[in-house]
Amino acid sequence: MAEAALHTSGGAPVVRRLALSDFRNYREARLETDDRLIVLTGPNGAGKTNLLEALSLLAPGRGLRRARPRDMTRHGAGRWTVTARLDTAFGAVDIGTGLGEDDRRAVHIDGAARRARDGGVVAVWLTPQMDRLFLDGAGARRRFLDRLVLAVDPAHAGRVQAYETAMRQRLALLRAGTSDGDWLAALERSMAERGIAVAASRRELVERLRAALASAGGPFPRAQVALSGAVDAWLEEGPALKAEDRLVAALADGRVRDAESGRTGAGPHRSDLAVSDAGRGMPAADCSTGEQKALLTALVLASARLAPQPPLLLLDDVAAFLDEDRRLALFEEIGRLGCQAWLTGADAGIFAPLAGRALNIGIEDAVLTPLPRRTRRTLRMAASPPPERP
Repeated sequence: MAEAALHTSGGAPVVRRLALSDFRNYREARLETDDRLIVLTGPNGAGKTNLLEALSLLAPGRGLRRARPRDMTRHGAGRWTVTARLDTAFGAVDIGTGLGEDDRRAVHIDGAARRARDGGVVAVWLTPQMDRLFLDGAGARRRFLDRLVLAVDPAHAGRVQAYETAMRQRLALLRAGTSDGDWLAALERSMAERGIAVAASRRELVERLRAALASAGGPFPRAQVALSGAVDAWLEEGPALKAEDRLVAALADGRVRDAESGRTGAGPHRSDLAVSDAGRGMPAADCSTGEQKALLTALVLASARLAPQPPLLLLDDVAAFLDEDRRLALFEEIGRLGCQAWLTGADAGIFAPLAGRALNIGIEDAVLTPLPRRTRRTLRMAASPPPERP
């Protein structure tokens, strides 16, 4: 099966079997799923986030923690592996990843070796570590945006990687004091071509997100999104080819400055994503943590609606920070999207509205235990206080 087939419209990929070996706190773990949502509950430190991280490694990139491959190995173990079988519109697909002999992450799809940035299932995620997304530097916001773009345009990862590779090569030459102007010019032209393509993909998604968010109803705050940066302004002002020429000129003019600072002063890696609560006219950075989580959730749901096929949704401890109306809206929207969603939480009670619609897995000390399939009536009885004895 061709690697691009996982990204082709015609049905969201569904993880049917997942196996972990020596990954994080898991010695061995196996899980089979069905067509329901997957809810993972257990105490803090049990391994819920680790399991979501393993799933995120089935997608292109470095995973939800962006950890080094060696750091994912269980303490005292040798090499870790994560394998999964997925159902797709084109049949079953096997994806495997793990720590390779060179301490890099190895990836295989249906037995064929791939690069970590290529192939795999498209996934988006929200984690508690993203709470500071609106408060920290622009790099995390760019990575978040690029993950949303990837769900709509799978080729985006390759363009970002090619741009960053050319940028590193150019900086290495500048630091070495090279006098080969032709080589530098070729790298700068490559950077411009890839960089403007990256910026254009981001811009297209942001414009589509604006429309989707403006028309969205429900209890989530209406997020307003915008891109800021010189390259983004150039694309607003004129065609992409002219923006490429402007970036080439900016890179050539900045050679001395970039050599001294060790950083590239122009390009889409300097862009930022601005998010605000449109209803209150308040920047996301000034909103409460709960409102920031709601804004992020609204963005992820909107991007999933725009994707040719819904991505794998990994929501780590998100429902616990939403009020009841937003929590119910999240559950209903996931159902409408038709995607496979994995949700975690310490309190199983917050997932009570999903009774009969969720596969409930308990996790404790890295041991997975399927929980009984309870009905809504059972949950209501369990939540009711026992009658007083006369």
